[in-house]
Amino acid sequence: MLRETGLPPERLELEITESLLINDTEEVFGKLNRLRLLGVKILMDDFGTRYSSFSYLARFAFDKIRIDREFVRDITRIPAMQAIVKTIATHGKSLGVTVTAKGVESEDQAAMLREFGCPQAQGFLFGQPGAPDATDRGRR
Repeated sequence: MLRETGLPPERLELEITESLLINDTEEVFGKLNRLRLLGVKILMDDFGTRYSSFSYLARFAFDKIRIDREFVRDITRIPAMQAIVKTIATHGKSLGVTVTAKGVESEDQAAMLREFGCPQAQGFLFGQPGAPDATDRGRR
């Protein structure tokens, strides 16, 4: 597809979830490694939910991990959520992996994420979903 479209591989970012890794993990890691060799970026989405674990981060060099909104929602009220998010952000930084927090809806959440060293955030605090307008055309 990269050859057909002419898209430079470094512009492609594939998001995977842990469910992809449950069966045939080594085979999947092999395929993901081949894609990375082409220059494709691999992102672990919804990190911290279901079956995902730090062992995946040790076994595969993801370019990015995205912290699930379930942890961010209660980050300002529940110390356990704070500890989890801080641990993920710290671990990602030590591995050289970009960490993004999903579901940020308040300035307090954003401030706490910055304090924990989480360099990227996304959520309704930054913008609401909407229909594309004329300025969005051509960017897809």
